Amino acid sequence: MTLPESESLALMPFVDARALVPELRLRFRLLRPSFAAIGLGTLRVLRVCERDGVTEIVAGYDGYARVADLPATANA
Repeated sequence: MTLPESESLALMPFVDARALVPELRLRFRLLRPSFAAIGLGTLRVLRVCERDGVTEIVAGYDGYARVADLPATANA
């Protein structure tokens, strides 16, 4: 199977993009902020490229919340 055009995968939810290329060797990278955070929303494809027979997908969430900003729970 060949890789779909990179532009067609951009901003697609990661699980949907992965389903389009099930048998390809995949390297996954998560783009994240420089501070401790939790991803919010959908994990989306940001960039796709092929190198040496491996497809690299860089993904990120719709948003992020700083861990320090999250409410504390009673069990913490």
